[in-house]
Amino acid sequence: MQITDYTYQLPESAIAIHPPKLRGNTKLLVMNKESGLIQDSSYKELDSFLLPGDVLVMNNTKVIPARLLVKTESGAERELLLLEQHGKQKDHHTSLIMYRRKIRVGQELFAGDVSITVDKVFPNGTARIHSATDLWELAESFGSVPLPPYMHREEEKEDRERYQTVFAKEKGSVAAPTASLNMTPELLSSIKNKGIEICELTLHVGLGTFMPIRVEDVTKHKMHQEYFEIPNETAQLIKKAKEQGRRVIAVGTTVTRTLEYAANKILDGESDISGEADIFIYPGYNFQIVDGLLTNFHAPQSTVLMMAAAFAGWENLLNAYQQALKNKYMFLSYGDSMLII
Repeated sequence: MQITDYTYQLPESAIAIHPPKLRGNTKLLVMNKESGLIQDSSYKELDSFLLPGDVLVMNNTKVIPARLLVKTESGAERELLLLEQHGKQKDHHTSLIMYRRKIRVGQELFAGDVSITVDKVFPNGTARIHSATDLWELAESFGSVPLPPYMHREEEKEDRERYQTVFAKEKGSVAAPTASLNMTPELLSSIKNKGIEICELTLHVGLGTFMPIRVEDVTKHKMHQEYFEIPNETAQLIKKAKEQGRRVIAVGTTVTRTLEYAANKILDGESDISGEADIFIYPGYNFQIVDGLLTNFHAPQSTVLMMAAAFAGWENLLNAYQQALKNKYMFLSYGDSMLII
């Protein structure tokens, strides 16, 4: 299975660089994964495609302003990117980072008057730093939203609110669970009123989710680990739904990855499930939990595109993407969405 088999032409003009002026005011392409039939709709009409008894699962992680611009003792600028939360860590005086421009072990860096020391530099472009000041608190004061590189712009005022879901609560991500960026309180209320059960889990999204596949043979790709927690209430709700033949709809690839990684534990009735998800889902995978997927339009040759292809079928997905491009849908994080059921 070659990575070049899973690609398409994505013009720059189809990439959403800014969020829509009004949250939720985006398009929704709906596809039946059995027939391949597609129809155009809007995100705010999502509830009309869900059924009473469906279980909608969302990721309540919260993005931290993880991008820090610091200076060396000589005044030269360096860029540090705090990496995502792992485990139940409460102390953030030490952190793994990705960095831009050269740093060295023992070097002192400064964010305002706050000193940061480089403890170790690893061969893979990451490093470990520490500070007497909590680094997450420092990020709140000096950091910025870690927007995806393809946006080619700095953080703007609206990004603090819009690169965050309305239900975000558990700090720890360095990228948003983008399928739910357009979810609004009004839509959530409509969904609940229709008899659809909504539950949450936490997966702290790391940069590994968006790292390119660097091998030709897809099966040789190693996925980055991301920490997750599935509370007992969510696990039991999903288990009951599966036993009763009701649908489980995942809001995003992060939820899908979490549920499929923990599928056996959920179905066995375990409670308060947590761990490090490193499952790589590509065509040929047999889904155990997820019956429907709400997701964005993904970049060519990405792991998230391959997950969507595994769920929808590559030919179906490619046809839907071509239709979306023809009908001026916007792609990637701030763009329009697709419901596959």
